[in-house]
Amino acid sequence: MRKTELSTERLTAVAREYCDFIESVDAAQLGQAQGSVALVGHLSRLLPRLHAAIAVLGDADNARGFDHEIDLERRFALYSRLHELLGEMDAYWMEFDVARDGQEKSGSLADDLTDIYWELKVGLQHLRDEADLAPTLRSWGAGYRLNWGQHLVDAERHLYALRARKVV
Repeated sequence: MRKTELSTERLTAVAREYCDFIESVDAAQLGQAQGSVALVGHLSRLLPRLHAAIAVLGDADNARGFDHEIDLERRFALYSRLHELLGEMDAYWMEFDVARDGQEKSGSLADDLTDIYWELKVGLQHLRDEADLAPTLRSWGAGYRLNWGQHLVDAERHLYALRARKVV
């Protein structure tokens, strides 16, 4: 198997694993103290694998991501569910935040996870429906560079902070 095919298989597998995990998270899991720890622990292991897999693609300057294909109502529904489930663990300080009360935190783990999810989910649908993988891989690479890559880094940073502060 060629290196490109192996990289594509790894990326597709971790993208599918990520989407399946996000779809499986529910209130019952997070309602228990162990559920929050398990969620953060699993995401802390999964997101770096996703990061490593997408980084292999490199930049795709002549493509765009899948943001134009995302159903905004379904996106908002997923964000709302994750936001509610994450509760106090959702909001985090961005580097430019200056206010010291929790009301002014501008980062949202739910938003990060949602943006990553939809880019990957739409890409997986394209991979399933199209014979030529190249356009989808270029779009994933472009979307990563233009949008969800920053969400990935922010989510990884926030998850690290939660674990380092022993919040979970």
